[in-house]
Amino acid sequence: MIPKFQDVDVKEFFMGMKERNVAGTTEQLQQAHVIIAGAGGLGSNIAIALTRSGVGHLTIIDFDTIEMSNLNRQQYKVSQIGLPKVTALKQNLLEFNPFIEIDTVQTKITSENIAELFADADIICEAFDNPTAKAMLLEGATKHYPDKPLVMGNGMAGLHLTNEIQTKQPLPNVYICGDGYSKGMEGLMAPRVMVCAGHEANAILRLLTNQPVLSE
Repeated sequence: MIPKFQDVDVKEFFMGMKERNVAGTTEQLQQAHVIIAGAGGLGSNIAIALTRSGVGHLTIIDFDTIEMSNLNRQQYKVSQIGLPKVTALKQNLLEFNPFIEIDTVQTKITSENIAELFADADIICEAFDNPTAKAMLLEGATKHYPDKPLVMGNGMAGLHLTNEIQTKQPLPNVYICGDGYSKGMEGLMAPRVMVCAGHEANAILRLLTNQPVLSE
């Protein structure tokens, strides 16, 4: 018999998580608040990784709805087509971790609302498809919140070599994951998108547990 949410014991759930998580990280992650800008291929995969790892509070911001073309790389189901991405993603995340706090904001991020939307973040996570939107968030986040870490993605398209996706730190509080050259017009497929999302999620987890993102 499949257990329902109301049958899951909170203590038992987190004890199970602690058994498999890296020692000493669970309590730190439970206190953290990560705000994810975008709920597409990058954002949905990052959100799942952070949820499964036990990050206690996520805010997910996206204006879009799910369409058929999203399903080749984004973590949605056919039954969710037509739903707002933030609504569907929250549904899915709560299946993995029913005790996480998830806020959703269905809006388009602009240079005018960045200061308001990201005020409460411990870490800002960029997960856009559009290069112009990426640049806008980079400019706005570093202007309004220069002390908040910003984790970004840049270059995960095509079927290029997986090992070309890396994490770099071009600015003191900015981390960029990707190959740095591939463009979305090549086509976006699940494997490289998920690898880049994994780099972003791992960078976030290292930051939240006070570990250096890059080797010295």
